[in-house]
Amino acid sequence: MRRCADKIELLEFQLEIDELLREQGFLMEDLCATSAGPVRAWTRGDDPTKPLVYLSAGMHGDEPAGPLAVKALLGKGLSMECRWVICPILNPTGVTACTRDNADGYDLNRDYLRRVTVEVCAHAAWWDYRQAPDLFMSLHEDWESEGFYFYEINLREDCPERAHALLDAAAVHLAIEPRDLVDDHEVREKGWIYHEAKADFPDSWPEAIYMAQRGCPLSFTFETPSCAAELGDRVAALVAVVEAALRLAGCESMG
Repeated sequence: MRRCADKIELLEFQLEIDELLREQGFLMEDLCATSAGPVRAWTRGDDPTKPLVYLSAGMHGDEPAGPLAVKALLGKGLSMECRWVICPILNPTGVTACTRDNADGYDLNRDYLRRVTVEVCAHAAWWDYRQAPDLFMSLHEDWESEGFYFYEINLREDCPERAHALLDAAAVHLAIEPRDLVDDHEVREKGWIYHEAKADFPDSWPEAIYMAQRGCPLSFTFETPSCAAELGDRVAALVAVVEAALRLAGCESMG
């Protein structure tokens, strides 16, 4: 098994991203405490006529490009044409240890039905009584892949042109994953997995399945190759695809 050599220094990162979020008018809620620090949700905007966008990262602690991409997006300025929820670090103990799982050995991204972990229990309970997002983007990495790919869960009409635009945005920075079978999923096209709105294993829900079951009509899980490309290129690709998804949704960035 290859291992990502890059690591986030959590305390320093937390201070920097908290400052950026506050500067851009986000409000913070601590969802739960862990031995490495809190799991936080940040929100901005209350106009119900604007779409709600949810951006999550740091689900797996050995996937640093996601949180760093959130920081880079904030540095450029996020769209005022939508409401926002951002969870930049969902697994503080995993980030500190640079491990996929949390400190108790659980993969948080398989716990959104059973809710065994403190982190997911608090996170899902927070969402249970909120409006489901109109667009959900989850930033991940894959140590086995050689290029960029993404999962799409779409409860509305099919739109291949949108998928092609996302792949084009990523391809400026990274190769597109060449395999026809990725993470045991057949691709619809190179780099694009069109996933139904149910879990591969019925009792092991990822965050994206939970969001689909809540009624989120469109979600993307973006994956960069954590062991096959430089960190800067992986971060740049994630920034590019998030910005492309926002443009396609009519939510231009401020930067």
